[in-house]
Amino acid sequence: MLLKLSAALILLLALNGTAVADSAHHAGAAKLAGTEANLPLIDGEVKKVDKDTGKLTIKHGPITNLGMPAMTMVFRVNDPAMLDKVKSGDKIRFAADKVSGVLTVMRVEPASAAGGNPQAE
Repeated sequence: MLLKLSAALILLLALNGTAVADSAHHAGAAKLAGTEANLPLIDGEVKKVDKDTGKLTIKHGPITNLGMPAMTMVFRVNDPAMLDKVKSGDKIRFAADKVSGVLTVMRVEPASAAGGNPQAE
């Protein structure tokens, strides 16, 4: 009887630990998504699309969340599918952040998709 009770207790603890870990994973994903949604959208112009390296060259206005002035620079993209949505010369709005120490475009949309941006160049 004691052996069955011990086995049931171990099983219960193991399942509870899994539920806690799964809950923590989902909370972390929600936090990441919430953080990404809070990034400012910056006006920019695509200068180059490099699908081989997964990078965009963008002439952009100030990026306040990164303390970066207006300039032209190369960014890695968070999702390679973004590279199929833009071409050189496109006016865009994008959100950028530092991911593992690398400046990364987290989101991109056509400039016409939204109104004015106080961070515009």
